[in-house]
Amino acid sequence: MSGLSGSPEYITLAKVVKTQGRHGELAAQLFTDFPERFEDRRELSALGGRGERRELRLEDFWPHKGGMIFKFAGIDSIEDAEKLIGWEIQIPREQRAELEEGAVYVSDLVGCAVLVVESGGERRLGAIDDVNFGAGEAPLLVVKEGRKEYLIPFVEAFTKAVDVPGKRVVMQLPGGMLELDAPLSRDEQKRQEKPEDGDKV
Repeated sequence: MSGLSGSPEYITLAKVVKTQGRHGELAAQLFTDFPERFEDRRELSALGGRGERRELRLEDFWPHKGGMIFKFAGIDSIEDAEKLIGWEIQIPREQRAELEEGAVYVSDLVGCAVLVVESGGERRLGAIDDVNFGAGEAPLLVVKEGRKEYLIPFVEAFTKAVDVPGKRVVMQLPGGMLELDAPLSRDEQKRQEKPEDGDKV
């Protein structure tokens, strides 16, 4: 898996979440299945929240609590490191690792139509607008159709076919899953905005 925001020319491998240590080390959340390749990827690009970009040279890295600790050249203090919190660590798209046959990069799914298998055949649910990482063991596909939005775990058990060139993902979902992610009705929104006496804390 790979990908977050950014541009079509780059792939996000990690996102800086906090400082680690006193000498500019950074803790990052991983979005790649090939962390060992950082050994060969020393020249990296970083994307900031406002679209700014800077080039970084990786001096050292090591795994930590399911993520990765990075030490970049020239980032030698907590103050230096704090400036990179929230930045995405990227490589040019053409440098990404080759996948095994049948595997896909999750970032390539953005824009694909999601078709749901039902008793009468396949029904178009919407298109994948984004992919959220970090909410659980599996990435969540953000599927939108008009004003409706659904969050669907991208797991093998639900996925029947993936056709990236054809921009199609066919899924068979457990009963009730789509209702759980359905938008709130007006009555439900009003109840959330103005809780009843029994809801006050």
